[in-house]
Amino acid sequence: MGHRHRLLDTSAPARLAAPDEGIGRDELALATRNHGLPLEALRHDLTPPGLHYVLTHYDIPYVPDDTPWRLTLGGHVRRPLRLDLADLRAFPQVTTRVTLECAGNGRALLTPRPVSQPWLVEAVGTAEWTGVPLRLLLAEAGVGTDAVDVVFTGADHGVERGVQQDYRRALPVEVATGDDPEVLVAYAMNGAPLPPQHGRPLRLVVPGWYGMAHVKWLRDIAVAEEPFRGFQQAVAYRLRQEPEDEGEPVTRIAPRALLVPPGFPDFMSRTRVVRPGPVPLEGRAWSGGAPVTRVEVSTDAGRSWQEAGLDPDGGHRWAWRRWRHSWTALPGEYVLSARATDAEGRTQPLEPRWNRGGFANNLVQRVPVLCLDAQTAAPGADTHPGSTRADSGR
Repeated sequence: MGHRHRLLDTSAPARLAAPDEGIGRDELALATRNHGLPLEALRHDLTPPGLHYVLTHYDIPYVPDDTPWRLTLGGHVRRPLRLDLADLRAFPQVTTRVTLECAGNGRALLTPRPVSQPWLVEAVGTAEWTGVPLRLLLAEAGVGTDAVDVVFTGADHGVERGVQQDYRRALPVEVATGDDPEVLVAYAMNGAPLPPQHGRPLRLVVPGWYGMAHVKWLRDIAVAEEPFRGFQQAVAYRLRQEPEDEGEPVTRIAPRALLVPPGFPDFMSRTRVVRPGPVPLEGRAWSGGAPVTRVEVSTDAGRSWQEAGLDPDGGHRWAWRRWRHSWTALPGEYVLSARATDAEGRTQPLEPRWNRGGFANNLVQRVPVLCLDAQTAAPGADTHPGSTRADSGR
């Protein structure tokens, strides 16, 4: 690539936090640049772009409106392509609703904690992505018979563990050329041009795969005869128990269900407050390996479970599904949870599956809830759940 200069010790594994180590300033800096979905926004079928989770490895490239953008497609092909946005729009257009989740979602809940972007459970969002099926572009170029991987390069550039690099990832050629899922070179999100933080003007969308595969600010596609061994493929996104492990690659999204937090929150702890009586519970569930077939809800910290109602998928195979359940709350303290099971029998665990990168942690969500007597007010709060007087600093 021409940008690989060693700045630090690349053999050093990702660091684990010490047992008593809190979130550091470097992690806080990542958390302020990136953001998750406010869980109350799970009510939206389509996540507004400003509420959709964002993870940016390096800087967001600045692409002015009048800057020409070219996508090159080369490598082991018969006819290399050089396409501008008008060329891409001349191909058949597809719109697909896709739930996108960061591979590190849940990382901050692990012990010991891998030091990186400190996600809890909010690194998710669902959008409708419009673009050109990648298989059509590859067919136009003519993929060589010995092709193994298709490599995607973004315009974002930076350093990780001593390696200066453009962000690059690869897909096996059978995934890149297939139609289940149908990978897109996307230029629109929810019917509008891509926002800068979501990859303007072009990005890859790989339904069912974790977010690291969805290369943003896409500028080059290269068909390769050898497996791609770049940093993001062979070093960063691997499931390892020990530093020296080769590890398994991170690929498809594990099953997950999330709960829309009921009632209203305590400002600092985010503990939810509800009143006695019927409390409607709802949320979303998804899986990248097979369709979600079941969602269960617990109101006693996972000791017992009840099946929730699951809405039809509406033909959106790669998007989350709404689930609903009715709970009758009595005064007391509770921990609410939801868990998803997919058609291949994968179910969310009650204990985390630890790995050094903090990837694919689909541990069951825990939502503390306080049910107050109807005549009792939460400390510092107005007695009406919708009141704006709970915080006098507003």
